[in-house]
Amino acid sequence: MLERSRGLSATDLTALAELERSALAADGGRLKLEWATLRSRPGARVEDLLWWEDGRLTGFLGLYRFGSAPLELAGVVEPTARRRGVGRTLLDAAAELGRERGLHRALLVVPAGSEPGRSFALARGGVPEHSEHALVLDAPPDAGPQDARTSVRRAGPDDAAAVGRLLEAAFGDPPRDLTEQLAEAQERTLLVAVDGAAVGTVRLSLEGGTGGVHGFAVDPAWQGRGIGRDVLRRVSTQLFAEGATRVGLEVAVDNEGPLGLYTSLGFTRVAGEDYYDVPLG
Repeated sequence: MLERSRGLSATDLTALAELERSALAADGGRLKLEWATLRSRPGARVEDLLWWEDGRLTGFLGLYRFGSAPLELAGVVEPTARRRGVGRTLLDAAAELGRERGLHRALLVVPAGSEPGRSFALARGGVPEHSEHALVLDAPPDAGPQDARTSVRRAGPDDAAAVGRLLEAAFGDPPRDLTEQLAEAQERTLLVAVDGAAVGTVRLSLEGGTGGVHGFAVDPAWQGRGIGRDVLRRVSTQLFAEGATRVGLEVAVDNEGPLGLYTSLGFTRVAGEDYYDVPLG
């Protein structure tokens, strides 16, 4: 039975965690389910699709929208329930929701190297859009130089224009839900300034001992001055001090500059995802 959920209950989250464990035991790797987001859904509209069989969750697909990025779809089907149309039903329901919101395409997230995932995406008319490395830091980074002129603080509503400008300069489009992002309790948006001038932004999460670094952007005019290295070292150290046992982030496969920065600070590649541009019509 298909359930269209406006926010996940504690029971739903427990069932999803068990579904994730079952899939990872069979497939290995990792699933990009964005647990911090799932636990803080506002409940204003349907954003999660669940497939239940005899009271057991055997399929899930979440809809995610991060700033100005396209709609992302990520989910999982229990290994014993595959090849029975569960994934197709979930994606059909997600496509319907997307069309209702005026969207015509989305990015389907597939674990890198998953042949069944690749075949499923291609069968739905998907076109490879990009791939990302997932990187993990298992211990606080080594101490390094810290520029006293550079400050890092939490961004508030008054910083929306500055954060929006920085994200647009880095990623090409202004974010659509910046006000909600700045008010998010589970994830903190930080503003980076040099001598009081806003030059960068980054979003942090901490969930179950895993810290996350997201949307890290430095104004192109200020790149190449060591700001990114300084800030990444600071925020990673902060997350470990707050209880993280590991810190993770993602970077595009073809983005060699940031990849080199992250690995030089001790991050290692552990997995990755392939993103397929799929039609919703």
